[in-house]
Amino acid sequence: MQSYINRALTDKINGKLKNIPAVAILGPRQCGKSTLAREVIRGMPNTVYLDLERPSDINKLQDPEAFFHVNAGKLICLDEIQRSPELFTVLRGVIDENQRNGQFIMLGSASPDLIRQSSESLAGRISYLELTPLLYKEVTEGNNIDILRNLWLKGGFPRSYLNKDEKESLEWRIDFIRTFLERDVPNLGFRTPVKTLERLWQMCVHLHGQILNRSKLGDSLGVSHHTVNSYIDLLSQTFILRVLPPYEVNLKKRLVKSPKIYVRDSGLLHAILGIGSQNDLLGHPVYGASWEGFVIENILALLPDWRASFYRSSSGSEIDLIIEKGNRRIGLECKAFPSAGISKGFWNVVNDLELNEVRIIAPVNESYPIKTDVLVSPLGEVVEYLTRIS
Repeated sequence: MQSYINRALTDKINGKLKNIPAVAILGPRQCGKSTLAREVIRGMPNTVYLDLERPSDINKLQDPEAFFHVNAGKLICLDEIQRSPELFTVLRGVIDENQRNGQFIMLGSASPDLIRQSSESLAGRISYLELTPLLYKEVTEGNNIDILRNLWLKGGFPRSYLNKDEKESLEWRIDFIRTFLERDVPNLGFRTPVKTLERLWQMCVHLHGQILNRSKLGDSLGVSHHTVNSYIDLLSQTFILRVLPPYEVNLKKRLVKSPKIYVRDSGLLHAILGIGSQNDLLGHPVYGASWEGFVIENILALLPDWRASFYRSSSGSEIDLIIEKGNRRIGLECKAFPSAGISKGFWNVVNDLELNEVRIIAPVNESYPIKTDVLVSPLGEVVEYLTRIS
């Protein structure tokens, strides 16, 4: 397998450590958090790394106050912090006593909201950063269609993407899903029936890129829409699903008010659908929706401070993604088949919203205009542009 891949989050982590006492790196299991943290602290003087899934490391924290006192002045990395939420009460006192930045790096497989349910808030003392599976920008420079299609097929989990055997990559993802449902979810303290959560995940796979109807999902599962809400929240907060809100604008049009739902990693989406090769993907009905989700994840991972939504009216006018920051509003449409043409509804949105910029993102080799200020562009070029202006 390939050696370490530089992650886009590295510079931000280093910057936060200089300006705040604690940094939490959150993301799904196996996305590379531990590898990234070890790389960040490698070469730094006075560091300690504890894996809270290892009994020997947990034993060192039998008296946490004593441990932190002995290691005062060091940068301490606490991996799988959600396994020991009771530490947060102690950490607040330690951070306040030492009064310096760069005291802790914490790694967790749950969102900040889940962690805070069983811990005391470290508000003002900690910065939360999300690490996603590998992004297109991280695995290549510029535009490389072969690498793009490989990442799109296998997804960004390093052990899946870096496995050159497509069959073994698929099997790893299937095992990951099983382990997540049977071990990871219970370890986070949830008592959700595994089979019910698995069925919901499978339903969401078939709804990938579509409008979320919680009541219909509840009817299919035999549970209330409130229960469906809690299950979807669980899968969202553990970085499996993305719920993309609708665009809110004061236009005299009837707009869709329900969110859209996506499986965040394209490789996990394909694994559940049994898509194991490029040919399988090319011939599958999910091809277009899969590309849409893949593009959205690669963009939003790099723009955490931007507001993201989709636009769809009852008359059929729609655009896949609108990103906003300040007075800047950019429309992005995802097209797996650039030669298929652009709908009238897309142009209606461009005119109605008076977007500053519009890009149509497709698996092409280079950009080309189809109208003034509207370009069909490869993902790599759009990512580089948005990174520069963010």
